[in-house]
Amino acid sequence: MRQRILLTGWFSFRDGEATAGDVLALRRVEDVLRREDLAYDVAWSPAFRPGDLDLEHVRPRIYSHLVFVSGPLHGKRITELHRRFRHCVRIAVGVSVIDADDPAVTGFHQVLARDAPGAEPVEDLAARAPATPASPVVGVVLTLGHGEYGALRRHGEVSDELTRWLAGKDCACLELDTRLDTLDWHLSATPGQLQSVFARLDLVVTDRLNGLVLGLRAGIPVLAVDPVAGGAKVTAQARACGWPAVVPVEHLDEARLERWWRWCRSAPGRAAALRVRADFAAGVVPDSADELLAALGG
Repeated sequence: MRQRILLTGWFSFRDGEATAGDVLALRRVEDVLRREDLAYDVAWSPAFRPGDLDLEHVRPRIYSHLVFVSGPLHGKRITELHRRFRHCVRIAVGVSVIDADDPAVTGFHQVLARDAPGAEPVEDLAARAPATPASPVVGVVLTLGHGEYGALRRHGEVSDELTRWLAGKDCACLELDTRLDTLDWHLSATPGQLQSVFARLDLVVTDRLNGLVLGLRAGIPVLAVDPVAGGAKVTAQARACGWPAVVPVEHLDEARLERWWRWCRSAPGRAAALRVRADFAAGVVPDSADELLAALGG
């Protein structure tokens, strides 16, 4: 049989999971095999990569080798691989061995462990995986609140559309909440803590006034959607700040989102956000605190 390798891992099982570390470990193994011009396929869970090669439907007989990449070696799913691919040379690489006598371990012809009882640990495969271009980090600030707008509210519609669209973008989404809490570690306790997070983003996507203002205060481009029919405080605040990237809920569609995404990611978009930040700092546009002084007779 001509040599052909099937790469598997916990990312291959329908009810398994694909972790970033395991997939990077896979990329490291792929890199090594490609350099040696060795033929291989990767089996993916259909729950994670629908449409790709599915472990449950591969033809075992076309493979000479099965390689299991990363993760712990234990359980019936791995012992089933030994049964199903019993004609293959089976190798585990970059794995953790908990019990050396486990059939999931002993079923392999060779185990190249990253850690095992009585053995010196070695570097995880993910550490030397090929570098990939960085994806933009996007702060996502959404709300289902604002009940005061009654029948004009479209918050659920906006949230569904934005999250569906973002799921298809090559970006690292960070869900943010502007609510502060001194007891819940998931939330910032002070505005300064939250502002530190905003300052490290590449883009903000929001349907909240606070998401718009905090993003621009940090000099980060903001793609805002006004979730209230006819426009409300998001649109009003964008106008006050001189910020153009606002989509009315009545015109929310993928084409408009893509257009403003490209603009926010462009040099002009980034420059515009920095100009707004500078205007905030310089007090170019008076706010209501200035008016308060006048009201108080100051």
